[in-house]
Amino acid sequence: MSTGNMNLTLKVWRQKNNKTEGALVDYKLAGISPDMSFLEMFDVLNEDLITKGEEPVVFDHDCREGICGMCSMFINGRPHGPKDLVTTCQLHMRSFKDGDTIVVEPWRAAAFPVVKDLTVDRSAFDRIIAAGGFISVNTGNAQDANSLPIPKMQADAAFEAAACIGCGACVATCKNASAMLFASAKISQLARLPQGQPERYRRVQSMVAQMDAEGFGNCTNTGACEAECPKGISLENIALMNRDFGSAKFLSEEAL
Repeated sequence: MSTGNMNLTLKVWRQKNNKTEGALVDYKLAGISPDMSFLEMFDVLNEDLITKGEEPVVFDHDCREGICGMCSMFINGRPHGPKDLVTTCQLHMRSFKDGDTIVVEPWRAAAFPVVKDLTVDRSAFDRIIAAGGFISVNTGNAQDANSLPIPKMQADAAFEAAACIGCGACVATCKNASAMLFASAKISQLARLPQGQPERYRRVQSMVAQMDAEGFGNCTNTGACEAECPKGISLENIALMNRDFGSAKFLSEEAL
């Protein structure tokens, strides 16, 4: 861990689009403060490139508070970098040391085609949500919090599943590029609540079908997705999704 300013070598993936080949390009950075976030360090790199008349590195970011999941980078072989339970924007340069070489790549998955450099198209996640990640109820005034009694364990489990920010780290780290942790989190957060029961089994079938159609791989229970998830989403959600998917096969179409 560094305490003074650092000199670093970055190996950054540069690629014009998903139709062209990409390559790692070396960049030297000097005087990087350990108090900078990883994205602030990239801002410094881009300012330097623009000053030199070169094209800046394209990367996604928005909230920079670990909420939106857009800051997805594969850093030294790990999604979001070397720290557990943090996103790239929450990673600080004090996690590295002077003289380090840092390799930065985009998510690697057929269902996440590269848009440019470190930015990938994650709209496949949006289509999975659109296939069933919702409830069809009146969206007027919110009900009183106590009008629908929910056991605390169920409420806590639903809340923990809902913490998924859809960053795609689970897909990026899985050897099969599986999206089952993401899909199961979105399925189980509704399946655990009373409001999600009417469409419970139709939802799981629709969302799993869309996940398969997008070209994501299947789960082989290596657990890498849970280990690298910045929000600690549990594999238990995949188990619940599989149970619901199996149950749906025994129900008539009318029951769905």
